[in-house]
Amino acid sequence: MSVNKLQRYMRVAGYSQNTISAYCACVSDVINQFGEDVGERELMNFLESLAVLRSPQTLNQYHSAFKLYQEKVMGIEWTFSLPYTKRGKKLPIVLSRSEISQIIEAIRNRKHRVMVALAYGSGLRVSEVVNLRAGDVDLDELTLHIKQAKGSKDRISILPEKLREQLGELMIGKDSEEYVFESERGGCLTTRTAQIVFAKTLKSVGIKKNATFHSLRHSFATHLLENGVDIRHVQKLLGHANIRTTQLYTKVTNPQLKNIRSPL
Repeated sequence: MSVNKLQRYMRVAGYSQNTISAYCACVSDVINQFGEDVGERELMNFLESLAVLRSPQTLNQYHSAFKLYQEKVMGIEWTFSLPYTKRGKKLPIVLSRSEISQIIEAIRNRKHRVMVALAYGSGLRVSEVVNLRAGDVDLDELTLHIKQAKGSKDRISILPEKLREQLGELMIGKDSEEYVFESERGGCLTTRTAQIVFAKTLKSVGIKKNATFHSLRHSFATHLLENGVDIRHVQKLLGHANIRTTQLYTKVTNPQLKNIRSPL
């Protein structure tokens, strides 16, 4: 089946499993509706029907997935003149330092509490924190080695000194390949578990912002910039390939705007 060929190609090309799954699902949707002989008109109609219900990011994912499928699996030159959907420029949802403290203090499970605190204190994605292994943590140097993160890139991030002792206790008796935040059934916690822990705690403390686990990473970046950390250092800690991605946080933390008082 052609989708299996796409899966094989992407695996060999080094795409992440999440991207492989997403792209194959997109291509399967198109093929299931039109068959393998899909023309520009059919694909345009398909994307137009999605535009009513799905986000611009999803439409662009279908576009990119089918283009990759045609070029690399079918061996057909991409000649479709389909536009990529314009993405809205939304500001990240950032939690205040006080709100971060409320969330961390409200988590009764020690493992979950340290997990959330580390995600904020080191600027980690949810997948990065649940996949962290004991050998990736340097308690002496206060650093974390984040391996094969988004884009299959490694990076070094900082480790909050406040968490040194608590992390050390969680890692007692573990070898370098064991997960720091283990599941009760063995292996690592799932990203879904981490997201549920965060969502339930957010609700329990009465914070009304539409925040997600990823808001911890947004807050890390914003608070570093507020503390005067150079934006290029923040870029490296977050693992952003392009400085423009990091510059988005400067729109959230503008000291000059915050000093302006309404005339009302």
